[in-house]
Amino acid sequence: ASLQAQRALQVLIKAQVASLYFNWRVLGERIAIARKNAKLQKRSLQIARELYQSGNTSELDLQQARTQYLSTLAAIPELQRQRRQTLNSLALTLGRAPGDLPELKDDPGYRLPRVDSVRLHGIPSRLLLRRPDVHAAAWAVAAQSAQIGVAEADLYPAISLVGTLGWSSTTLAGVPDTTLLGVGPSLRWNLFDHGLIRNNVRLQDARLQEALEAYRQTVLTAAREIDDAAISLVKTNEQEKIMEETVATAERALQIAHTSYREGYTDFQRVLDAQRSLFTQNDRLASIRGASLAYLVALYKGLGGGWKPATLDQVVPNATRERMKQRTNWGDLLDRPLPARLPSPIQPTENQETP
Repeated sequence: ASLQAQRALQVLIKAQVASLYFNWRVLGERIAIARKNAKLQKRSLQIARELYQSGNTSELDLQQARTQYLSTLAAIPELQRQRRQTLNSLALTLGRAPGDLPELKDDPGYRLPRVDSVRLHGIPSRLLLRRPDVHAAAWAVAAQSAQIGVAEADLYPAISLVGTLGWSSTTLAGVPDTTLLGVGPSLRWNLFDHGLIRNNVRLQDARLQEALEAYRQTVLTAAREIDDAAISLVKTNEQEKIMEETVATAERALQIAHTSYREGYTDFQRVLDAQRSLFTQNDRLASIRGASLAYLVALYKGLGGGWKPATLDQVVPNATRERMKQRTNWGDLLDRPLPARLPSPIQPTENQETP
């Protein structure tokens, strides 16, 4: 149980670190998008100012352009605040003091990783056995099953051999001249406690059934979590592809709006609408990519730590294994790979009767 608890904690910490890191990156990309759009809006503001000064447009267009530009700038500090708090949470999870992490740097050329689509039927069900909670529930069933055997053993007599060794003397001096060895069986049988023993067997059997139901529910919960994460990842990937086309369309619409406004074919409101749409779609695309990464982390967590069976060094650190070898002769057990799966708990058959 303690080993499975350790594995569960390892998976939880890794998932939390990955989630915080990706969130930090997503916020960085959203800040970059806001700055890029602010730059475009500033250029539009300059155009509106020039046209206003030349008498070719109204002050309304100028003030609307200025309002949109300042609104975009105002969104950046809030994103920076969220990003800093995410970085502090990441540092705390890593056991560091709040502040900048030397390992993390803002790379202007960084792009969020793309997540390939996951086939729902491509995840083997045996990977459920990676999950520490499934392992712990299975071992609980095995342990309780053994308790039934222990309880049933009290129904039968317990026989043991006992022996005595002594000396006998026939002289007044008391010097022993004969060695006596006595060996005989000892019989212990709780003959009058059969009712109590049978009730104890029934109790242990009921506890076994309870453990079986808990194991079944644990497996079903694990399967649901994996399926939820997988379908969310698949659908988010589909949404991401559509949003990429939407962003490309919004960029083209902004170009057309700028050209039409300069040539006098449309008013400045069309330019503002196109800029607002481009900023919104770009920000949504970054958020969707972040959600895709979050669902990937959820799938990793749901599978108990990934898609491959865990190795022993991932569960028990090398230093710990060396200390265990110094204390006890483990043979080659600590060097073997972990078993791929545990025996499945077997329900009692129809003709199996409980005493």
